[in-house]
Amino acid sequence: MSNTHNTQESQSSQESHSSHKSTDKRTADRRPSPMEVLRQARSQLAELTGMTAESVSSFEQTEEGWALEVEVLELERVPDTMSLMASYQVELDPEGQLTGYRRVRRYERGRSDARRSGGR
Repeated sequence: MSNTHNTQESQSSQESHSSHKSTDKRTADRRPSPMEVLRQARSQLAELTGMTAESVSSFEQTEEGWALEVEVLELERVPDTMSLMASYQVELDPEGQLTGYRRVRRYERGRSDARRSGGR
């Protein structure tokens, strides 16, 4: 009887270990959803720069992870249309962790950008 009991414990232990390994593998293989990536990018950029992200104007998945262009308010002025905005190019790894950023342009909120397609 103890031999049967030991065999059952061994099988139970193996099943538990196997189940635990498959759960770990699913967690490790899980990529964040696009919305999770957007939230993480905005939050991490705000923490690093001290500026709040107002919008994301560009977003794509790349071979290295994710690439975004984020619009932030750099200097608030009155009237609001004279506030200084900036576009930041943000790069994240496949898990959504920020790996780099840089400001690519600065502009007044009330002005269109003739350099960009769609700007009027």
